[in-house]
Amino acid sequence: MSNNSLQASQPSGSIRRVVHSFRFRLTLLFVAILALILAGFSVFIYTRQAQIIHTEMANRLAAQSAQLVTYFSAQLHFYEEDREGQPSPVTQADLPLLPENAVLALVGKDGNVILQQGTLRPEVLQALLRTWNESSNPMQPLSFSFPAQEALGSSGAGQYLFQISPMRVDEGWTGYILLASPVEAEDQLARLAVSLGLGSLIILVFAFLGGYWLATRAMKPVETIVHTAQQISESDLSRRLNLGRDDELGELADTFDQMLDRLQAAFERQRQFTADASHELRSPLTIIELEANRALERPRTTREYEQVLRLIQSENEWMGSLVNELLLLARMDAGQVAMRSEILDLSDVVLEVVERLGPIASARGVMLKTAALEECYVKADRVYVAQLLTNLVENALKYSQGEDALVLVESANQVLGNNKWSLVRITDNGPGIPERHLPYIFDRFYRLDEARSRQMDENNMSVSGSGLGLAISKSIAEIYGGKIEVQSQAGQGTTFTVWLPGV
Repeated sequence: MSNNSLQASQPSGSIRRVVHSFRFRLTLLFVAILALILAGFSVFIYTRQAQIIHTEMANRLAAQSAQLVTYFSAQLHFYEEDREGQPSPVTQADLPLLPENAVLALVGKDGNVILQQGTLRPEVLQALLRTWNESSNPMQPLSFSFPAQEALGSSGAGQYLFQISPMRVDEGWTGYILLASPVEAEDQLARLAVSLGLGSLIILVFAFLGGYWLATRAMKPVETIVHTAQQISESDLSRRLNLGRDDELGELADTFDQMLDRLQAAFERQRQFTADASHELRSPLTIIELEANRALERPRTTREYEQVLRLIQSENEWMGSLVNELLLLARMDAGQVAMRSEILDLSDVVLEVVERLGPIASARGVMLKTAALEECYVKADRVYVAQLLTNLVENALKYSQGEDALVLVESANQVLGNNKWSLVRITDNGPGIPERHLPYIFDRFYRLDEARSRQMDENNMSVSGSGLGLAISKSIAEIYGGKIEVQSQAGQGTTFTVWLPGV
């Protein structure tokens, strides 16, 4: 592409971006609304002015007609007293001074025109009289369009306003006075329409320029948000907007900053989770590699080979369990776990878990028993609720030590406000959890500092957990709208309480 074509495409691209921008469309919307308002205002002013002009002309015509009735009545009365066989009571010279384009006709009681000003043919006169007779208010001036062939003064054919007033002289002679005046408002209204249109156009132009300037200023914080968002990457989520505004855009920026805080925390948890998972998987892989290399260094006895294979099998089983738990957590996070919803009694699930873990408790010298078990009905998946309770009971068995080691499990119902809850308590008399560790015990792969490394039995078999049991239990409880609370003091044991919505 040549430089000329590139330079030509840049302005067109800039214009296209401006035309398709939100501020341009917002300005057009503002101008369109203003145009509708101005159009309505202009129509109102034009219509109102036309009504005022028409009313003023009608009033003026009515006043002139009344004056003419008084004038001609006096003239006819004078001629009625003094005339001696005169053919006409009045003459053309008796017409008052009227505008050149006005039409005046004095009509006798027989319908003949006695005298007139302006051309008025008989058929037109009959049409005027017919219109007047059909009017609901004969005293009000009426509009009438003269035919094109009627040459009425200098105005020619067009719209006229006429007034017909009856005239009576001494209860004898009766006639009509017809007075018509052209509607001269067309030119005035046309000038008014041009003024309104031109003024509205100028206002819209200034409104567009001012609106675009205001929209540009209003969208400045949005540009800041876009610029900051473009600079944010997965490796750097520390940037914040911090606009410090109290309006809607400030609220949007604060929401955006809060979202970045959550994203940063989520990415940090993901990095920590990945690092912990790699660490947990590296240990058994290292053990398997070392044991396999040690077994292959020289020929060994059958018993030695059996010990190596048992150790490799134990580490493999531990890794399989860890992978399954990781897969379960990943599916829970993605909402891909298919959990059934059925009405079940938590006390039955507690008994099932206690019976299944009884042999493990006996092997560790821990007394596992149940206390009061109330019927607690919840709507959940029996398999996952059993897994939730199993993880908590196994955790309690792990940390219950000594001759009087005890784990107690009980269930109960409780009503808080208008909500019914079903709860299960798992209590142990172990060493307890130091207060500084309580906020983190449900984090994935979190272990107390004193027990960070994996525990092995006398046969070098792993007996410690993966550090995911409590995290899985918490996720299951939250999926069903519940929660897990923990109360513990160093040296006084620990109590986990599972809250699930009751039915």
